[in-house]
Amino acid sequence: MSDPTPTPTAPAPARPLSNYNNWISAIGAVLAVGALFSFLFLAWMDLTGKGNNPYLGIFTYIVAPGFLIAGLATMFFGAWAQRRWALKHTSMPDKWRLDFSKPAQRRRVILFGVAAVGFLMLSAFGSYQSYHVAESNAFCGEVCHKAMTPEYVTYQRGSHARVDCVDCHIGSGAVWFVKAKINGAHQLIAYTLTDYERPIATPLKNLRPAQDICEKCHWPEKFHGNVEMVFDHFLSDRKNTAYTARMLMHVNTSKPGSPPGGIHWHVNENEKVEYFATDEKRQDIPWMRVTNLKDNSVRVFRTEDFKDEPDPARIRVMDCMDCHNRPAHVFPTANDAVEKSMAAGTLSLKLPNIKRVAVQAMTQDKLTTDAEAPRLIEEFMRAKYKDPAQAAELPAAIAEVQRIFSVSIFADRKADWRVYPNNIGHKDWPGCFRCHDNQHKTETGLTVNGSDCTSCHSILSQGKGAQLEMLSAKGQEFEHPGGELDPELSCADCHNGGIQK
Repeated sequence: MSDPTPTPTAPAPARPLSNYNNWISAIGAVLAVGALFSFLFLAWMDLTGKGNNPYLGIFTYIVAPGFLIAGLATMFFGAWAQRRWALKHTSMPDKWRLDFSKPAQRRRVILFGVAAVGFLMLSAFGSYQSYHVAESNAFCGEVCHKAMTPEYVTYQRGSHARVDCVDCHIGSGAVWFVKAKINGAHQLIAYTLTDYERPIATPLKNLRPAQDICEKCHWPEKFHGNVEMVFDHFLSDRKNTAYTARMLMHVNTSKPGSPPGGIHWHVNENEKVEYFATDEKRQDIPWMRVTNLKDNSVRVFRTEDFKDEPDPARIRVMDCMDCHNRPAHVFPTANDAVEKSMAAGTLSLKLPNIKRVAVQAMTQDKLTTDAEAPRLIEEFMRAKYKDPAQAAELPAAIAEVQRIFSVSIFADRKADWRVYPNNIGHKDWPGCFRCHDNQHKTETGLTVNGSDCTSCHSILSQGKGAQLEMLSAKGQEFEHPGGELDPELSCADCHNGGIQK
């Protein structure tokens, strides 16, 4: 008779735990999932957004994947470390394992899970806020680029104050963002060591072409025509004599739809203008070449004393930035800044020679730091105006000159109009006359067109009072206040933005 008791079966062998079952790999998994979540969220923003933000591109396609890779690497490291521990400590309890059968471990896992969910939410929120903060103008001007305080101050009052810094300095796309940051890496080191240039050197060599940046808003096909300009000036005399010039700037003299004429001829689609400058600031231009893109004819203009051939690597194709070289960071001259306050009535015209005195006070040789400027300006002006009859006007005038100095001359950074040429016009810098000076000629003796006053502008009226009301549609001959002009001199030979030469 057989035994009715069943034979007990051997228990199935326990399934070995994965090497990824450890706290290090769990942390790496949370980091990887958070990075993946951020990537998907940012990619959705990039694909559905109306504009291409360079910081959004870099956070989406470089930063988020970087954290994803770091999370995966942490997971693999945890598995490798767990395997080594198991091989070396076979008789010791494994404290790194996640064991859900133990109440203490379950509580830790629950807390870890709650923290992981919080981390995912913070990743999404942080990713969104990070790129918004990093793209802000305050970040560029006050946090990251504290060394560029002069540039930030001039930007805030400029015509591009509503255009974000990154839109001009970087533009759209992650590629140019990376290039900009690589080119600026040495600036970060220099800023940390306070070993940066004072003033910041210009022109910048690593900016994107103007066609990629400026023409996003100022496209060449848009017809401009003539633009009326009004320039309010005051003479440096005792009476602070006013002098105003109203003129039409011939931005484009062509018909709508035709290639630009007038000033914008320089960037029209049928001509390519190139030049060679001997200095870093592009002020000394002894050689130019104009190529007609329709018939490939070439005209080369050079000054009489420039006999050599220019270095091909330093020949530059002319674009917007060669005239509009300070579109967002204009450093007004001391003269212009003082005259603006005089015209606005914030600097009293009752003080004799106030323009000259104010400019002299702001440009003293001993004024070398921003901290000492208020005291030195006040001492200078009080020494000039000792008459008791002027006492009532003096305090407000001193305060206004101190204010003008604080927003236009940056002594600590050695930054003002004297080191930053402005090539629009030709009064205080050569500007147009770098080329249009009757000194550049071809081999046949042909000179550059447009060297007379009426080529770029027509003076509608000039002077003051009733004289200023006498408009001329054909344009008037320029009347230089204070005497006749020497035909051999250009404006910048006498005017320098400060006390005239």
